[in-house]
Amino acid sequence: MVRGKTGAVIHAATLSQSTSQAHPMQIIVLRTRLAGARPLTLTGVHLVALAFLFLVATISTAVLLNFLFLRPDAPLRLPFVTGPTLAAAPEAESRKDKYVRENIAAMAKRLGEMQAQLMQLDALGERVQGLAGVKPETFNFRQVPGRGGAEPSSAAHASRDISMSEFQSALDAMGRDLTQRSDYMDVVESALMRDKIQFKMLPTSLPVNVSYNASGFGWRVDPFTGRSAFHEGIDFPGPVGTPIASAAGGVVIAAEYHHEFGNMLEIDHGNGIVTRYAHASRLLVRVGDIVRRGQHVANIGSTGRSTGSHLHFEVVVKGVHQNPNKFLAAGDAVKLSASK
Repeated sequence: MVRGKTGAVIHAATLSQSTSQAHPMQIIVLRTRLAGARPLTLTGVHLVALAFLFLVATISTAVLLNFLFLRPDAPLRLPFVTGPTLAAAPEAESRKDKYVRENIAAMAKRLGEMQAQLMQLDALGERVQGLAGVKPETFNFRQVPGRGGAEPSSAAHASRDISMSEFQSALDAMGRDLTQRSDYMDVVESALMRDKIQFKMLPTSLPVNVSYNASGFGWRVDPFTGRSAFHEGIDFPGPVGTPIASAAGGVVIAAEYHHEFGNMLEIDHGNGIVTRYAHASRLLVRVGDIVRRGQHVANIGSTGRSTGSHLHFEVVVKGVHQNPNKFLAAGDAVKLSASK
């Protein structure tokens, strides 16, 4: 029997019929102010619940004390929690390492592909640069261009760390850009190459090393008849035996004697363009020969309808005579721009 401060008397009794059978614990609370007594019965379920609550309160108190008084980075070591946690930590760390290794391997592979694309793009750029006539010192594909700028002034544009997914997205976008630029450069190279080939097939080189012509293209007084006649070419005077060079690459389609042109050559340059070299003293090529620009193909003479040694030079485009000076002037302009 226990008497409390309020005057209540507590009787605790455990009744048993035998040593092998236990009855629930009964707690009787007596108050002096009340006439009767109030019994409280505690079963095994109640005792287990009380023990669980006591255990939870103990753990919560330990966690709170650890958070308040111990170092923040010190791990909480509970005997029944530490074991499973430590066992799971190596497995989680192993999964993280595997994820990082796989991502690094994928990015390294992608980086290698981009390096190969950059090398290909550099080589292609140098070829295009040469075809376009751009000097290497003007635009160097292998030199990293300078970059810079001020720090962002707005907090919304403040710098931040790049995540793994953002870095991977940037690599993918750069790879797509490199592929597109490489395709574009291929198209540009093909167009420039085609234009260069076509230009090389144009008769833009001076056929003889002479600084002036004695008779231009167009209407003039015929030296034999004294009447006005249309001159379908230009005449370059020079000593007999002066070398005559092909004004462009092409195929010889005529190498013969003509009653007016004397010893004559005709060279087909493609696209309907033909050049004619007349009054030669000697022909050095035959029909079917492939000649290159500037190749020595004949010598100046005075054969056929001629008043003296000279080269009569004609340019015919699709059967229509053209002024050779237009083509020769284009060649001079290209040489001038290349020398700058």
